[in-house]
Amino acid sequence: MDSVDQMLTQKQPEAVEAPEGARRAAVLVSDRAKAKGPELRPVYQEGQTIARRVVKERGETQVSYSNLPNAALLDRGVHTLSVIIPAKNEERNLPPLIERLFSALRGIGRPFEAIVVNDGSTDGSLRVLRDLVAAHRELRVIDLARNYGQTSAMMAGFTHARGDVIVPIDADLQNDPADIALLLTKLEEGYDVVSGWRKERQDSAIRRNLVSRIANVIISRLSGVYLHDYGCTLKAYRRGVIGPVRLYGEMHRFVPIYASWYGARIAEVPVNHRPRLHGKSNYGLERILKVVLDLIVVRFLDRWLAKPIYIFGGFGTLCFLVAAVSFGYMLWLKFFSHVSMIQTPLPLLVVMSSMIGVMSIGLGLVAEILVRTYFESQGKDTYYIRELINFPSQPPT
Repeated sequence: MDSVDQMLTQKQPEAVEAPEGARRAAVLVSDRAKAKGPELRPVYQEGQTIARRVVKERGETQVSYSNLPNAALLDRGVHTLSVIIPAKNEERNLPPLIERLFSALRGIGRPFEAIVVNDGSTDGSLRVLRDLVAAHRELRVIDLARNYGQTSAMMAGFTHARGDVIVPIDADLQNDPADIALLLTKLEEGYDVVSGWRKERQDSAIRRNLVSRIANVIISRLSGVYLHDYGCTLKAYRRGVIGPVRLYGEMHRFVPIYASWYGARIAEVPVNHRPRLHGKSNYGLERILKVVLDLIVVRFLDRWLAKPIYIFGGFGTLCFLVAAVSFGYMLWLKFFSHVSMIQTPLPLLVVMSSMIGVMSIGLGLVAEILVRTYFESQGKDTYYIRELINFPSQPPT
């Protein structure tokens, strides 16, 4: 008599092909168990239960797919699209934006959803969104408890998006929804991230455009990811590269940099940019300081996240070098120039440099422990694999 384990582990080709194969495999196992006698009746009953559950889940899945817009495209395996719209006090801009956006998305011919993240609006934006949801079944709304900023709003959208391709867009009508098709076309050329470039930007020449150009040059050179316009919200991401990304502070503009850490192929295309018609910008010159500080964080995470002792230990070593040189010069003054040590600040410099050096190396060691805890406690790796070729389906344990 075959053992129960043998019957349950016999590989059925259909079982890995489709839900129908899973149902057949469950029925086959249960029928064999029934034929072997009463002692295997529990296996028979379990097999029948699995078969009924598979049929039920397949039916529910087909019903849910049939209710989706553009359901026929799902059967052809067309990639789905999620558009993320962070919005704060955009009551007058939301209705025309949704109409233009949905018109453009329907013309693309992909299954889609649009997610508006209401970031603590104090006007009638939420009321307008409720009315729009009633008229557009593909529209979803996330209403944040208060204003958290564009980065948090965008992260909320990324978390709840279900599409294979994710496209954030501003709610102020300055981005053109028709340009989404350009991003997707470029994405199909093999890229993982396509960034919009507001080549003819319709903003203040000095206060916005000049400052933005300078910032883009600095960010590009420090990060190694060269883009003309980091501040353009209109971008397209494949889910595979946006999934591991977590955003904090004001780092939404650095998403292409984060994606590059995971081996993303990045491209840039010129897009339209329109003057703001209603409302006012939620950004001022104070964002410059935030960008600089966030860039320092990004630079640190890029270069030294997995090896913090290099930066802390390097700085500590430099402090020890300063202390050694100062101490040697202090001795030279004492014995060759007959200058008393207390007449110079060198003793204080030696002591301070030595203390800072010890603390820096100590911080580096603590950071190394924290990094190992961060990676190992979550099962994270310090590398990211794009593809495995000719490996067994089951990874080694």
